[in-house]
Amino acid sequence: MSAAPRLPAYSLFAAFLASAGLPIYIHAPKFYVDEYGVSLALLGTVLFALRLIDVVQDPLLGRLAARTQRWRAATVGGAGAAMAAAMVGLLAVTPPIAPIWWFALMLTVVFSGFSYLTICFYAQGVSTAGALAQSGHLRLARWRETGALLGICAASVAPILLGGYGAFAFAFVVLGAAALIVMWGQWGGASIPSEGFGPVLRDGISRRLLLIALVNAAPVAVSSTLFLFFVESRLGAPGWEGPLLLLFFLSAAVATPFWGRAAERWGAKRVLLAAMVLAIAAFGCAALLGTGDTWAFAAVCVVSGAAVGADMTLLPAMFARRMADIAPGASEGFGLWSFVSKLTLALAAVALLPALEAGGFQAGTQNNEDALRLLTLLYCALPCVLKVVAIALLAGVDLPEEATA
Repeated sequence: MSAAPRLPAYSLFAAFLASAGLPIYIHAPKFYVDEYGVSLALLGTVLFALRLIDVVQDPLLGRLAARTQRWRAATVGGAGAAMAAAMVGLLAVTPPIAPIWWFALMLTVVFSGFSYLTICFYAQGVSTAGALAQSGHLRLARWRETGALLGICAASVAPILLGGYGAFAFAFVVLGAAALIVMWGQWGGASIPSEGFGPVLRDGISRRLLLIALVNAAPVAVSSTLFLFFVESRLGAPGWEGPLLLLFFLSAAVATPFWGRAAERWGAKRVLLAAMVLAIAAFGCAALLGTGDTWAFAAVCVVSGAAVGADMTLLPAMFARRMADIAPGASEGFGLWSFVSKLTLALAAVALLPALEAGGFQAGTQNNEDALRLLTLLYCALPCVLKVVAIALLAGVDLPEEATA
């Protein structure tokens, strides 16, 4: 059996995981463009191909997590060590082979470790939340997602503060070691019978939540893929990428506890719908900005970051609560959750980066107005459209009260 729940340990482990997630999509492509001259279109194609691997492996990793639950602490330790080593290879080692192949190889290991750890971590959270007081899923989500957002904040600016990507990679190793140590006694050892994906896929509410997660994650995938290029080229503010990223994710981290408490009072669905509308307003304002509007964009980062805090807290809590009802082991369910969440990043990479290049956009150079207009449309207008679709899907689902708390 696992030890009594230690919520700060969940927060630290979430920070470790998150620092290897979204920041890698933000930093790694630009690093390989600037350092090794790899084209945007090629990087986008490779990122999409790697996510196609996830399409197959994430559900299988969910099943593997269910089958190896008795040895959860050991398997988590092995996956964490592999992910940390691959991060060093990706950012701190000069590629011994063609850079694009090294990029693909190291990211395969990082993404695979990330997937397995995420599945185990969120599945463990289902049983941990059951041991907490009322609204345990929302309470755990506040600790977990606040830690995740703080991890993203740190990872977003670490390459600048630490003096480069190599230093960031080694700091990631230290963070990983600390997270694995504090979580060691938290992994449940009792085996819960696995029923596969059937209970999740047969349940109408679970299917709808998975679809909402897919569509609602797309705006974040779009903005994450294009953020650095928007700041550098549309705003004409090179060097501000790190501070603005920090502001965005720090706003999300600060807002997360408030979204959680609001959901306990008024219901997760109602609060999440309000946050989605707030995100549309923020991206709509960003579409009006141009060269020199850095401070106005900082305000957009505050508002849109706060809205993302609701996305990252409330949807996983809804899904986790539903898993507690229909699939107590939860590993397969979060294998599917991990798959749909990352599929949006794959589609964003393969669609947006080649589209930008085809439209005449070149990173780090002077771009014409048509290329900058395309960048603005993709970064601002597309997320608004996707959010509207997500709102329609969420508004149309009938969630029982116990599925949102």
